[in-house]
Order: sequence, then C-alpha cells, then structure tokens
Amino acid sequence: MDTAILKSKLHDYRSLALKGIQHFVPQSEPKKYLYDLVLDYPNRGGKGFRPGLCIAACKAFGGTEAQVINSATSLELFHNAFLVHDDIEDGSEFRRNKPTMHEYNTIGIAINVGDAMNVLSIKPLMMNMEILGPELTWQVFSEIEHMVRQSVEGQALELGWRKENLCKLTDDDYLRMILKKTCWYTTIHPLRIGAIIGSQGAINADRFNRFGYFMGTAFQIQDDILNLVGDETAYGKEIGGDILEGKRTLMLIHLLNHSTAKERKRLVHYLKDCRSEESLDTAQWVMDRMEHYESIDYARKVSKNMAGAALKEFHSSFGDIPDSEDKKLIESIIMYMIERDY
Repeated sequence: MDTAILKSKLHDYRSLALKGIQHFVPQSEPKKYLYDLVLDYPNRGGKGFRPGLCIAACKAFGGTEAQVINSATSLELFHNAFLVHDDIEDGSEFRRNKPTMHEYNTIGIAINVGDAMNVLSIKPLMMNMEILGPELTWQVFSEIEHMVRQSVEGQALELGWRKENLCKLTDDDYLRMILKKTCWYTTIHPLRIGAIIGSQGAINADRFNRFGYFMGTAFQIQDDILNLVGDETAYGKEIGGDILEGKRTLMLIHLLNHSTAKERKRLVHYLKDCRSEESLDTAQWVMDRMEHYESIDYARKVSKNMAGAALKEFHSSFGDIPDSEDKKLIESIIMYMIERDY
C-alpha cells in the first residue's frame, strides 16, 4: 500500500475515534480545569495506530465500523490517558510540539485529567452492550482489563529500574518490559479486539499474540531511536529526552554492556541523577558513546529483524481470510512503523 494512502487511511480511522471521544466527553462543568483539557492531547493529532489496527482488524474479519467504533474510541482514550501520566512520570516537557499538560498547567490537574480519561474510557465499552450484546461486550472488557494491567506492570518495571538505578540489564529484560508496556496496548489488544468483534467472537485471538509482539517491538525500538536522532519538529518531543530521563532503552543497555569499566562507572554515576544541571554535559557524552559503540545501529538491526518476523507472522494470523483493503493496511503498517521519521 502506498505510504500516502496508508497515512490517509490511518488518519480517517483516528478521526472516527476522535469523534467518538468528543461524543463521550461531558458538556458540563468543570470545563476549564477538566473536560476541556481531556480533549487537549487527542486534538494534537497522532499516528492513529491503535484505533487503526482495531478498526482494520474488525473489518478484515467481516465486521463494520459501527460495531467497532466504541472499542476503538476507548483504546484511544486509554492511550491519551497513558500519555498524560507518562509525561509526568518522565518529566517530559513537550508532547506533539507543545508543552506537556503538567508544564502549562499543574501536576495535580494533569494527573486528574489522566484519571478522568481512564474513567471516560469505560463508557464506550458499556455502550457496546447495545451493539454487540452481553457476551461480546464482556469479551472486549476482559481484553481491556488485561491490556491496562500489562501496561501498568510494564511502566512499573521501567520506573523501578530508574529508581533503583538498575544497570545490569539484558536485551531480554528490555523486550519483556516493552511487551508489557507497549505491545499489549499498541498492537496486540487492538488487533485482538477488532478481530473478536469482526468475527462475532468466533476467532481464537491468541493467534495475534506473536504477530502483535513483533510488530509492537519494532515500533517501540524505532520510537526510541527517533528520540535520539529524529527531527524534533516531526517527532514532536525533545530529542535526547530518553537519555536525560535515564530510560533503559535498547541502545542504553547495549552501551552499558559494551563500554569499558571506566566508561561504565561514569555512565552508572550519570544515571543516578541524569536530570541534574551537572549531568547535562554528560548526556552528550552518552550520545557520543552510543555512536562509538554503534548502539543505535544495533537497535536499528533489531527493529528490522522484528519487523521481518512480524511480516512472517502476519501470514499466519491473516492468511486464511480474503484479501481486502484493511488486511493490506495492517500488513503495510509493519514496515511503515520502522521506516517512519516521527
């Protein structure tokens, strides 16, 4: 599928989810300190992977947009709630080329807005009862419960590693963390939920787990790479923010495991308090060391391998259904995830 067509299709599906969000945000007070803010992050735009995968999977398996839109809306609300809370937890200053919510408001208000988005995510799932019936509605609820639990467990791992300044980590540690934090809610569950709805519950959704894992891993590694070498305007966040935040990305773990004893000692010391003023100069040194040890090139290679594995698994997951525009969209997203520049 042509990249322009792919982007247009994702935009259309994300627009459907955005309309859904607008529908479920109460038109009541307090607006200034809550409900107007709920719409801030969704209105800033985004790639639309989660609603896109969910809607496309549903339609590929015979469903309709009307059947899946509430679930896609809920996924996009949960996603934006995670972003608000993640920005606070990471101390991020920019999101999609604008100040993060806690930066232009207060931390307390931003936390409350994120909480509200999580609460508002439940209503579309409740409304599924009218469209899908009780059995399918409960299946989707169960998928969402697992998705949210895995996501917060993954976030806990990442935050805990930074709190304890854990530096003895392997690639497998990183992959386990992003399976929980990223893959379940970015790719695996959107695919599962869409296919469950489209097939009227007839599908064994476990068939998408390996495909979604490889796809989500390729996506997250590419996102981590762009944080270091992407164009700041296109990427929408501060370049190098992951280094300043001490995030245990695949590149940082590679550097920790390949640097000299002296370099590793300096790196471990930096990671104890990487946001301090005296550590800012060291952040550039960390980037230089990553380039020296080809840590970013290594991550690119892993990301491409994961995308290749996803392409192989795609045929196992979707090979037994008729070709369609939505089936082609899902396949095309795989390479787009690692070739994108934002």
